[in-house]
Amino acid sequence: MDIELFMVVAVVAAGSAPVTEDLLRKSSEHNEGIISTLEEVALHQRDIDKIENIGNWCRELKILDLTSNVIPKIENLHKLKKLEYLKLGLNVIERIENLEGCESLKKLDLTVNFIGELTSIESLQSLQFLEEMYLMGNPCTEFEGYREYVVATLPRLKFLDGHEITKSERIRAYQNIHENRPIIMQQQKKHLVQRQKEKDQSCLLEEVSKDSEKITEEVKSAEEEAAEEKKFWDEQVPYTPETRMRVHDHIQKKKEERENANKPKTKERRERKLVADDGRILNVNEAKFDFQLTEDDEQQTIVLDIAVYRYMDTSLINIDVNPTYVTGTIRGKVFQLVLPEEVQPSLSQAQRLKTNGHLVLTMPKMKQIIKPVNAAKSQPVKSPNAQESRVETSSEKGAEILEIDPNAAGRSIDYRNIIKENEVIKKSMASRQPWWTKKSEERAPDEDFVDDPDVPPLV
Repeated sequence: MDIELFMVVAVVAAGSAPVTEDLLRKSSEHNEGIISTLEEVALHQRDIDKIENIGNWCRELKILDLTSNVIPKIENLHKLKKLEYLKLGLNVIERIENLEGCESLKKLDLTVNFIGELTSIESLQSLQFLEEMYLMGNPCTEFEGYREYVVATLPRLKFLDGHEITKSERIRAYQNIHENRPIIMQQQKKHLVQRQKEKDQSCLLEEVSKDSEKITEEVKSAEEEAAEEKKFWDEQVPYTPETRMRVHDHIQKKKEERENANKPKTKERRERKLVADDGRILNVNEAKFDFQLTEDDEQQTIVLDIAVYRYMDTSLINIDVNPTYVTGTIRGKVFQLVLPEEVQPSLSQAQRLKTNGHLVLTMPKMKQIIKPVNAAKSQPVKSPNAQESRVETSSEKGAEILEIDPNAAGRSIDYRNIIKENEVIKKSMASRQPWWTKKSEERAPDEDFVDDPDVPPLV
């Protein structure tokens, strides 16, 4: 194209996003995320640069929308036998190809691409159901005889660029096909030569721009950046796939710069040292878990209790016992502790407590101290004055000791005579006797009492 014009492009979403399974599932929420039975999917403005995987995962597709991407070539769609509507507008496609396998295709949208090889539409002649096609905004639409050639080449087509094809128009196209084809071929050849020049020129401009970027790597002020941005968008360039990709890369670069500027600056994590320069093992607790290190003198072991989370998966814990220190990782964080004494790693044990989930390491000491087993405890020899001294000591504490007659040794002791009895105590004790143990006292009969022998005794 010899005409210089302002470059008009469709701004696509930032970030390169190839067609992945995750992308398809996100775009199939209306189908509960199931892609195998998906009949319609919209992948517009996803910055897709290659058609892939769709034909393998979505065999039931009927409508596929790939508008506003940077797709340079139609490919990998031959397995979509049920596809009826394909939208490829606002991409960088230069040739129609690889659609012969889409047997059910009815509508094809290639608006605003870079199709200049008009004869490539002959690959669509095998599509028996193709009725509607859009080629507006492509270089081939400027060819003389373009519409008549397309109508004659695709006899089943009913609509072209939104306009219905009439019977008279179709008859006239059939009549002029032999005259129009050489004209189309000539214009197409001229376009391809021009495209090659544009590609060569674009390569030179790209090399120059890269060299200039290397030279001007200095920090620029906001005013200088704004002036360069305005100059970039005001520049008049031919509308070609290369210039469109250049704009796309520029948008990507500015987007990344804004994202990087908004990101909080993170401090660079310095490498953790586990061994000092002089060879000493250092204590490290990156995970900041509480721990307790105790020595069991009876069992002659060193016990390390690390307070890991109760429900932490044991697979996240990797601890190694060495003779003089314990090292390992907990949730990817380093834990290292120097032991106060050398231990035996081969006899050490590790277990998780069921109550709180703590990790307990029991490590036998290397230098075992031999002690007598079940040694009898020596009894002190009692002196004659031991009891007196014990009484004196106890009395100092305020306790009262009952004194026993030393002459009563060997005799049974009557504990009832410990307290001296008196008359008051005896009476009180007698009054406390049960009623059935008391003797009944006989009283004298009354004066008017008559002893009748006929009455039997009461007892």
